[in-house]
Amino acid sequence: MTSLDKPADQGRTDQDPDSRAVTEAALFEAFGGLRGMVETVVPGLLFVTIFTINKDLHMSAIAALAVSLVLVAVRLVTKDTVKHAFSGVFGVAFGVVFAMMTGNAKDFYLPGMLYTLGLALAYIVTAIAGVPLIGLILGPVFKENLSWRTRNPGRKKAYTKASWAWGLILLAKCAILFPLYWWADTTQFGWVLIALKIPPFLLAVWLTWVFLAKAPAPIDVFAEIEAAEKAEKEREAERKAEHRDA
Repeated sequence: MTSLDKPADQGRTDQDPDSRAVTEAALFEAFGGLRGMVETVVPGLLFVTIFTINKDLHMSAIAALAVSLVLVAVRLVTKDTVKHAFSGVFGVAFGVVFAMMTGNAKDFYLPGMLYTLGLALAYIVTAIAGVPLIGLILGPVFKENLSWRTRNPGRKKAYTKASWAWGLILLAKCAILFPLYWWADTTQFGWVLIALKIPPFLLAVWLTWVFLAKAPAPIDVFAEIEAAEKAEKEREAERKAEHRDA
């Protein structure tokens, strides 16, 4: 059994304050932080604001797509990570296509709603299957990859709880939005959707932080691999030295 296969110490205690700070920073990095939240809200907010004022679907859609592209351009200029901004552009683009095809402004929000529903089901199904999605997302961020599955049961338990939290919160959000999609008018629906953008997300992130803050610290598999490679090089150097001496 190699060092990478050995189970983690079952006596590990909760993370210290520094580790908790690292957990908080990693969560913000994984989910985009404050800037990512702003980039998520602004296109939809602009769409519903313009549509509320003049009921012009084309102007609202074009404005939302344009601001999404501007947000990506700003990240490119500042050489910042663009994955969250790009995902926002694709989401807005799909919404624009749906709305333009049907002529119904509410369909601008439909792709995002379907994505939210699919994501909620993915969190729940993977938690039931023992491979919680939140662990797959955060494992590389914490440099532990999938070590939590077999070597760190306390951490796997925390990831499972967090995945359940994300899944149930997103399902609750869908339970509010889908009926309103059919019953409410476009402006009412749009403003409710904007209001539900950030609070459920923050609740899910906070619960994830709570679960992980109480879990054992992550196993840095990259550091282990580097240490193993260094030890192997040292052994090889010793063998060569012994061979020369002989």
